[in-house]
Amino acid sequence: MIKVGIVGGSGYTGVELLRLLSRHPEVQLTAITSRGDAGTRVDEMFPSLRGVVDLAFTAPDQSNLNGCDVVFFATPHGVAMSHAASLLASGVRIIDLAADFRLKDTAEFEKWYKMPHSCPEILAEAVYGLAEINREAIKKARVIGLPGCYPTSVQLGFAPLLKQGKPLVNEAGLIADCKSGVSGAGRRASVGSLFAESSDNFHAYGVKGHRHLPEIVQGLKAITGNTREIGLTFVPHLTPMIRGIHSTLYATIVPGCESIDYQKLYEDFYQDDPFVDVMPAGAHPETRSVRSSNYLRIAVHRPMDGNILVILVVEDNLVKGAAGQGVQCMNLMFGFEETMGLKVVPVLP
Repeated sequence: MIKVGIVGGSGYTGVELLRLLSRHPEVQLTAITSRGDAGTRVDEMFPSLRGVVDLAFTAPDQSNLNGCDVVFFATPHGVAMSHAASLLASGVRIIDLAADFRLKDTAEFEKWYKMPHSCPEILAEAVYGLAEINREAIKKARVIGLPGCYPTSVQLGFAPLLKQGKPLVNEAGLIADCKSGVSGAGRRASVGSLFAESSDNFHAYGVKGHRHLPEIVQGLKAITGNTREIGLTFVPHLTPMIRGIHSTLYATIVPGCESIDYQKLYEDFYQDDPFVDVMPAGAHPETRSVRSSNYLRIAVHRPMDGNILVILVVEDNLVKGAAGQGVQCMNLMFGFEETMGLKVVPVLP
């Protein structure tokens, strides 16, 4: 049994962590912090947890986070790195759901997140928490920088094509056309998340440049062993649904690789990954097929047997794209079964 704390538990990823960790057989929820909601019972804010989580929010400086085995940060960017050194000195492991430990280049971090990085020495040892790619490193990590929701779908969608000894597709011309539900923007009040703004509407954003782009490119390059350059066009969209990500990925097959069975390539690549479901040839995965679960579903298409591969990827942005992936990493870090506490059947309808 391990003691687990959550910093910033009043947002959507925070409540998802509470939902998943509360049913984990090896977890004792010890602390849940929210500076603005200190003193409020968790089940008062989130009635869905009534009878499940018997905790109240506390201020971070009044919580015994140093007594935990692992602390999750479900906070804005910049918070985890301000606490990292003291927690690590107490033997506490860290799983950050924000961007503090994702980008290895501090200049890139400062460019996209508009703040200096306060602990580059800890960043240097942090492990990127994409379990299907970095499983062995995660097992030994003290600090996990959890991938963003879009980057999870794009990297796992392209990974089987890139983790080969030679390029199978034009790696300079990859395209990721991605859609996310409104919960991806977080629980804070903002005009763009209002029902009257987001309902019955659909639009792209961040086309000129989005801060998930350098993270995705960094990850895709790492999948090649950092031996090849990656060119990616990434266009995110906001869709009028609460949760879910649908990424449509495009890659052009290079001459000489037309005879490869790409369906089999994907099936073989993910055959030992419990949360990646490569669907039958010709399938069209739906976001509702993964709702509230840690599953990611992939379908491989080659329209008209041409030279373009179309990879369809769906995930729940709050689970496999955030909290569930964090629990998956925690399981690996502490030697638990990777699927423990995560065998949640998707909710339908």
